[in-house]
Amino acid sequence: MKPARIMILAVAAVAAGIAGLLAMRLAGSRDIVPRQIAAVVEKETTINVLVAGANLPVGTRLSEKTIHWMPWPEGGVVKGFITQSARPDALKDLNGAVVRLPIFEGEPIREEKVADSNSRILSSLLPAGKRAVATEISVATGAGGFILPNDRVDVIMVRKGSQQQLVTETVLSNVRVLAVDQQIEEKQDGSKAAVGATATLELTPDQTKVLAVAHQMADRLTLALRSVADAQQPDTTAADYLLAGDNGGGLVQVIKSGAIVTDGPTGPKPQ
Repeated sequence: MKPARIMILAVAAVAAGIAGLLAMRLAGSRDIVPRQIAAVVEKETTINVLVAGANLPVGTRLSEKTIHWMPWPEGGVVKGFITQSARPDALKDLNGAVVRLPIFEGEPIREEKVADSNSRILSSLLPAGKRAVATEISVATGAGGFILPNDRVDVIMVRKGSQQQLVTETVLSNVRVLAVDQQIEEKQDGSKAAVGATATLELTPDQTKVLAVAHQMADRLTLALRSVADAQQPDTTAADYLLAGDNGGGLVQVIKSGAIVTDGPTGPKPQ
C-alpha cells in the first residue's frame, strides 16, 4: 500500500475517534442539564374553607348537600371566609340558613351573603332599614310576566290630571323585586316567565309612603323592567312631592278622584 494512502486512512481514523469522543461528551452534557434544572416543588399549605357545592340563588336554604369543606391555599384565604379551624361546626350551624345574595358553585361562603336559619325567609332577605311592600301586577303591568325576583324595576303611575287628561309619572326608580307572589327565587324547572298577581318590592321607608299614596291616586301602576346593568345605580329616589305633609311642615294633602286638590297649609288649591 502506498504511504500516501496509509496517511489518509490514519488521518480519517483519528478524525472519527475525535468525532466519537465529542459526541459522547455532548450526550453526557445533555443528561446533566435536566438534573441541574430539576428542583424540589414544595406544596403550599392549605386550609379547609366552606364553599358552595352548587349555584345557590337568592332564597335558597343551605344544607350539607349544598355546601362542603374544600382545601384552599393558605395565602388565598381572606377575611370573611369561613374556615374549618375557626368554625369546625359551621356545616351544622349554617344548616337551614337563607342565601341573601347569589352564590356560585365553588365560591367560598361569606357570612354577609347568608341570613339566619329561622322560618322568616323574606325578612331575612331584607337589608337593614329597608321595607317589603307588595303591589298588584298583571301580564300587562308586569312586563309580560318576565319580571323575576332580584330584578330591578321602575314603578310608573298613570292617573287623570285636573283636566281629565292622562298623566304618567315615574314614582319609584330602580327598585329591587324581592318576590313574585310567594316565589322568592327563580324557578328551578328552567322556565323564566313568572306571571303573578303581586310583586313584593324592596323599598326605603319614604318609598313605601310614596307607593301607598300612588296606590290611592293611580288608575294604574305599571312595573317597567330595568337592565341588569343598572343594578349599581341609585335606588332610593322617589316622587318626593307625594310626601307633602309628611315632614312636619303642617301640609295636608287631599286626593280627590285621583288628583291632588290640596297642596299647602292655607287650604285647598285645585290643580
